[in-house]
Amino acid sequence: MREEEVEKMRGVVRDCVSKHLYSSAIFFADKVAAFTNDPADIYMQAQALFLGRHFRRAFHLLNASKIVLHDLRFRYLAAKCLEELKEWDQCLLMLGEAKVDEQGNVCETKVDNIIYPDKDGEDHEINISSAICFLRGKAYEALENRTQALLWYKAAVKADPLCYEALECLIDNHMLTSEEEINLHSSVQFGPEDEWLSLFYSCLMKKYDKENVVELKFRELEREGYDYGQSDPSFAHTLKNNTDLLVSKAEYYHQCGEDQKCFELTSMLLEKDPFHMKCTLVHIVAATELGHSNELYLMACNLVKDYPQKALSWFAVGCYYYCIKKYDQSRRYFSKATTLDGTFPPAWIGYGNAYAVQEEGDQAMTAYRTAARLFPGCHLPALYIGMEYMRTHSFKLAEQFFLQAKSICPSDPLVNNELGVVAYHMKEYNKAAWWFEKTLAHFPSSLNEIWEPTVANLAHAYRKLKMFNEAIQNYEKALTLSTKSVSTYAGLAYTYHLQDNFTAAITYYHKALWLKPDDQFCTEMLSSALVDECHRGVDPKLEYR
Repeated sequence: MREEEVEKMRGVVRDCVSKHLYSSAIFFADKVAAFTNDPADIYMQAQALFLGRHFRRAFHLLNASKIVLHDLRFRYLAAKCLEELKEWDQCLLMLGEAKVDEQGNVCETKVDNIIYPDKDGEDHEINISSAICFLRGKAYEALENRTQALLWYKAAVKADPLCYEALECLIDNHMLTSEEEINLHSSVQFGPEDEWLSLFYSCLMKKYDKENVVELKFRELEREGYDYGQSDPSFAHTLKNNTDLLVSKAEYYHQCGEDQKCFELTSMLLEKDPFHMKCTLVHIVAATELGHSNELYLMACNLVKDYPQKALSWFAVGCYYYCIKKYDQSRRYFSKATTLDGTFPPAWIGYGNAYAVQEEGDQAMTAYRTAARLFPGCHLPALYIGMEYMRTHSFKLAEQFFLQAKSICPSDPLVNNELGVVAYHMKEYNKAAWWFEKTLAHFPSSLNEIWEPTVANLAHAYRKLKMFNEAIQNYEKALTLSTKSVSTYAGLAYTYHLQDNFTAAITYYHKALWLKPDDQFCTEMLSSALVDECHRGVDPKLEYR
């Protein structure tokens, strides 16, 4: 066969692959390789076999070729075949020996005469070394060696920032603390043309900084898109309205407690892209927080129908039953989600919460501890363990776990709030007030209803410190956020009572009792305030007569 005919057949193979006609691609690639015995054609044949899911045959073809020992492309594809066959130890052997330090820097491999494929100016290609590091990470994670998996994922991102899958594993599996994420991001060498990517990655990471810092990142990224758009308007439009970016913004809204805002944004995004998995997860969580059981039912039905083997589908079912307070059923489906994917963090947290809500502390603790072991970069398990200890009045233990959660994620305002609550229970009122003030300082512009308890708690702490005016000011601020809290009305009434302002105290005791008529404290203190008011209003001379 002449060279022109061989080149034509190579074009046919490439066209078959692009049209997903893999059997045809395998047939013609086999003939080309037989004619030429060229390593490039053998590699093309192996690629066709891999895409046609003939993993064992592709591996045998690559392994029979001695060039697999020296060409990284051959070695990587052979390892990918072993990955698909779930032969993880053999996969690591195929990739060869290598070491990585704690910062994710790869040491020299012990393999001689390695051929590094020449990119021929294809600068947009992802570095093969980065792909190999990522595959090593996946193999170690499958073998449950999470420490090594973490290091190789970091190595993959540092070898080439374009290897998004490695970053996705680090973020979604909560393998890094907030500080470690920042350090990794700062250590990655982005090219001058990849400034937008650096901003994008920073938006995907944990978003517990102060609201003005996080919102500035989003604005900068949108502005970056606009700058590029002067030469290419279509790019600017897609970047600013990109689903991944908007999902990241929805996550931020959820973390700030603005679940309605989050739900509205994810609803809009799912209309445009109804099968976006990350958006679906955020949407389910927001719907659960808001108690939208109908929405959860519809989402769960569709997910189970379309993706019965995904943990997310059964997590949605568990959230539906949790929302309608059928906690036994919710636990069953959360458990099923963890069985399908043991590295799915929301399922473990939901499983623990379904026990905790019924005060089944031991089972809840078991779920939270498992989550803490599997996801060392997630502070929520430690936070919930602390809440369980606080429920049983083990305040010192609770404080230890809250501080552990804070060491993982120093900037989450919810952790600061819980530290304030535990300090209040231990009668350390100055410390409690400091933690509550730090929590509220996280939101300089505006607060929503979810932070009403924190404002009320700060008022309680001020009242204990006999700072009555500050206490009243914060009680009134809490009432602007929510008018349904008995403890806020009771605290405000009691503060006025301590100031001998009996008229105001009586008014607020009445308001508290209107919300909860059988409240014993308010009933007794209302009677006391009425007596005190009567005594103050009687002329002592008349009383003597």
